[in-house]
Amino acid sequence: MRTNPYVWLEDSLVTIHKANWYRSVQTLQSRPGAVVKLAGREVINFASNDYLGLAGDDRLIEAAIRATKDYGTGSTGSRLLSGHRELHRELECAIASLKQTEDALVFSSGYLANLGAIAALVGKRDLILADQYNHSSLKNGAILSGATVIDYAHVDIEDLQRQLVHHRQNYRRCLITTDSVFSMDGDLCPLPEILSLADQFSCMVLVDEAHATGVLGTTGAGCVEHFSCTGQPLIQMGTLSKALGSLGGYVAGSATLIDFLRNRAHSWIYTTGLSPADTAAALTAIEIINKEPQRRAKLWQNVEMLQSLITQTLPHLKLLPSESPILCLQFPSAKDVLTTAQQLKTAGIFVPAIRPPTVPTSRIRICVMATHEPSHLQQLVKEFLSIVPSPWQEEG
Repeated sequence: MRTNPYVWLEDSLVTIHKANWYRSVQTLQSRPGAVVKLAGREVINFASNDYLGLAGDDRLIEAAIRATKDYGTGSTGSRLLSGHRELHRELECAIASLKQTEDALVFSSGYLANLGAIAALVGKRDLILADQYNHSSLKNGAILSGATVIDYAHVDIEDLQRQLVHHRQNYRRCLITTDSVFSMDGDLCPLPEILSLADQFSCMVLVDEAHATGVLGTTGAGCVEHFSCTGQPLIQMGTLSKALGSLGGYVAGSATLIDFLRNRAHSWIYTTGLSPADTAAALTAIEIINKEPQRRAKLWQNVEMLQSLITQTLPHLKLLPSESPILCLQFPSAKDVLTTAQQLKTAGIFVPAIRPPTVPTSRIRICVMATHEPSHLQQLVKEFLSIVPSPWQEEG
């Protein structure tokens, strides 16, 4: 008897709904910014990774328009065939300059950068030691590589050392992978300690700077600069789609590394090059970051103000440890966090509810931007206080 091979999809969706894990898109109807139009009404935006407020900046938009007029809407092929433009190389040089590395390579997305770099650097005879909270792109790049993958406890240097002692000698190469800023928590990896262990055990290190580029460090170069690790041997990956307000990803490091990836990273070799518009926008964003440090300073003023307001006004809510513009308030259940997010949206606050399986515990994830006004931060806390006025029951 023949059965429908797709019927399991409906059953799976029913399960997702029952677990309060169901997701759907929310359509924005305006430029990105601290205030956006959502479902026909203006809301204060705390859901965006546009940390410096550059995605709606006129200068990025004008650069994208100029590049489109000069080079067209698409790159038309992979970079090794017809897809390379001088803009791409200018952007790579600008990234290398910002990161203080010998070279950089631009991919069509950050996800592709991680997939391509990891799969090119290690294989079946090798070991990957990965922070258990790593981004999906780091996890899937590890799977794609065919290497043995062992997770170590989140930001736990002692556990990482134990894994190295037990396993490193059994493999040809070892790659340690970690986010620098963990996107669903806001905390930082212990990079100096990771690099010290990597040196001791002859390991490569790949650090994902997606949420740190443009945000952390004296010049906005990221977590590597923040921890004074600039110039140390490691592989830096990042995105152009967050603080840089565009689209795409990059890998930065030694000239030898970048030359190798041009020849071995399949997600670069076999993918159409980044569009001229996105490339020009990202290049302009780096120029602005270099020229306007006050934008980053304003971001950190906002972060400190909101942390203080939450601590003083909402002591009954659990604020997870954070050293970034990502602030998370933990909730007892997926149902609670979904209800709170919907009530906040009704009150004019756009902030996402993050639930398992993305994270181990449900939370409201607040992203602070340089373009938020003090009144926006005060309004967020005011609405939280009216919606969640008393302590949650202790979590089980």
